[in-house]
Amino acid sequence: MSVDAATVRRIAHLARIAVTEAEVPHLQGELNAMLDFVEQLSEVNVDGVEPMTSVTPMEMKKRADVVDDGGIADAIVGNAPETQNHFFLVPKVVE
Repeated sequence: MSVDAATVRRIAHLARIAVTEAEVPHLQGELNAMLDFVEQLSEVNVDGVEPMTSVTPMEMKKRADVVDDGGIADAIVGNAPETQNHFFLVPKVVE
């Protein structure tokens, strides 16, 4: 796949980047080089290679999936003008 000058202008417009006519050929070459590299990557055989998140093996830290109130309900509603049983009280706005 190759990018022509019109496509370079369109990409610049969509990215909201001001590109002069003198810059278009250089950007066209840059974009084509990037696309050529991506095509080279698609030729690599990755059968049997597991996806990884890092080059070093690691396991993500996990926490227990427990539902609780966080133990800070009083602190959360502490600055509210009116509260009741750890809930905010607000004036009624619908009749």
